[in-house]
Amino acid sequence: MATDFKSIPIIDIGPLLAKCDDPKMGQDPGVAHVVKQLDQACKEAGFFYVKGHGVPETLLKEVKNLTRKFFELPYEEKNKIKMTADEGYRGYQRIGENITKGVPDIHEAIDCYKEVKPGMYGDLGKPMEGCNQWPTNPPNFKLLMEEYISLCTELSKNIMRGIALALGGSPYEFEGERAGDAFWVMRLIGYPELRNDIGCGAHTDYGLLTLVNQDDDINALQVRNLSGEWISAPPVPGTFVCNIGDMLKIYSNGLYESTLHQVINSSPKYRVCVAYFYETNFDTAVEPLDICKQKTGGAKKFERAVYGEHLVSKVQTNFV
Repeated sequence: MATDFKSIPIIDIGPLLAKCDDPKMGQDPGVAHVVKQLDQACKEAGFFYVKGHGVPETLLKEVKNLTRKFFELPYEEKNKIKMTADEGYRGYQRIGENITKGVPDIHEAIDCYKEVKPGMYGDLGKPMEGCNQWPTNPPNFKLLMEEYISLCTELSKNIMRGIALALGGSPYEFEGERAGDAFWVMRLIGYPELRNDIGCGAHTDYGLLTLVNQDDDINALQVRNLSGEWISAPPVPGTFVCNIGDMLKIYSNGLYESTLHQVINSSPKYRVCVAYFYETNFDTAVEPLDICKQKTGGAKKFERAVYGEHLVSKVQTNFV
């Protein structure tokens, strides 16, 4: 459960990544230190920064630069990849098309999802069937983003091994039938400058783990603590801001909280943010882990949720 945290911790996950392929990684003192920090961050804030993550800083910057170049294009050019239900909700949305809790968000975005082939998940997956719409301008967009997605997927899997250990399980709790074929979502987001209105309304994320790559010089992301105060998550160059989602809250039986957050860009600069969401398998039925039920009095605090149903219900009500 979240606390009255006043700041968000920075965790060096280098020691965890160095041992992430060792089945006995939990016995390593360096890994144990990282796991302890992850556990504390997930319990107290639901948010943390990671450094020592192995994704080159040059790539973090290049992804944001290319995203910015796309958003600088004329509307007609951007609208060539307009998002529609027919495209599996993939593609470009202009400012105000994304809705959070009934209110239009003041941002534009490209939404991307792991490819869902026809019939792959039966009726459950039908609304999400399709391939991503990548712009041809700027050049190399698709190539760069797919490299980035691949690195974020691997990194998220390894952070989740640390979180599995933090919950008292084996490193592989979130693999196999739970997230061995993890679904992913990526949103490339642009927030106009000098807006005191809500760039993205208060919400929780709905998967397992989010990696946020935000502009280095603009303070806009805010996280709500237990008292209802909005705590700033300022950029820390070279890091990802990480937060946990609704599915991990269920798996942990409430030990870990998916924390409300929002974006307000009142700076004089246009802000770019690339958010990567690591999820369970699309058709996984998520329910509290036995180890987490034991730690929380034995009773199940949450009903099972099928990730794909959760995603589709959100997606179908998120856009005008």
